[in-house]
Amino acid sequence: MYGVGFTIFYYPIIGMVNEFWIARRGMAYGILCSSSGVSGTVMPVTLEALLHRYGLPTTLRAVAVGLALSTGPLIPFLRGQTREPEQAQVAVSQTDWGFLRVPLFWIYTTSNLMQGLGYFFPSLYLPSYASTMGLGSTRGALLLAVMSVSQVLGQLSFGYLSDRRFSVNVLTLTSTLASATAVLTLWGLAQSFAVLGVFAIVYGFFGAGYTAMWARMGTAVASDSTAAFAAFGLFNFGKGLGNILAGPISAGLLLDHVDTIKYGAFRYEAVVIFTGSCMLASAASATAAYFKPWKAVSARV
Repeated sequence: MYGVGFTIFYYPIIGMVNEFWIARRGMAYGILCSSSGVSGTVMPVTLEALLHRYGLPTTLRAVAVGLALSTGPLIPFLRGQTREPEQAQVAVSQTDWGFLRVPLFWIYTTSNLMQGLGYFFPSLYLPSYASTMGLGSTRGALLLAVMSVSQVLGQLSFGYLSDRRFSVNVLTLTSTLASATAVLTLWGLAQSFAVLGVFAIVYGFFGAGYTAMWARMGTAVASDSTAAFAAFGLFNFGKGLGNILAGPISAGLLLDHVDTIKYGAFRYEAVVIFTGSCMLASAASATAAYFKPWKAVSARV
């Protein structure tokens, strides 16, 4: 029910943004995607305090009421509008699924799926990793808050750059390679709060920046806004698969023994390596766009 409610609420808003913003669509998506990171700067610490004081049932009810009160009154102000000519509106009333035959779409889809498979592990295990290193749950929540702030900046930056004639392929490689480097070095070798903090900043900025490029990936493979929005939904679906699979995969990667001196505190070694490998696989998939001059609709690729 939570997932269905999220979809019903989220996608009409995305559709409205897609209709109105054209030249600066990447920036618009970056702002929209980063807004969740704004709340993430305070929610981890707030939830930690609520759980300790009131317990799980009361905390969940408080979150539910807070969501209803903070979003419900804004719904009447959400109205779709478009700046496209009337003829173009008629032309795109039916989604053109021709982009499914564009090789570049499948290159992006593969890269996105690989990135999604590993993306969620740091946010899932950073607090427990901090506790394993003897840093306590409060510092673990603080690391998530730091990562959320960095995610906001990353999504704003990558969304803006994707509109400023920066190649989507270059931005994709930058995002995934920087994320892989941060995971395999900073996270895997971290033994202090300072190093974990630097990791949270670097990974949050570059890892989250990938999502902000979905808009321009869509316009690179589709000729109209309706089809580009459909491509955006499929990219979101691909990353959602990674979110679903993260739990079962991690269950088989975590080890029982802990050794804070070893790589990844030993218990998280396989998780760190898997996450970094997914980012490298995502980068490797994206490089396929350079092997052949794939004909794309957008000149921004």
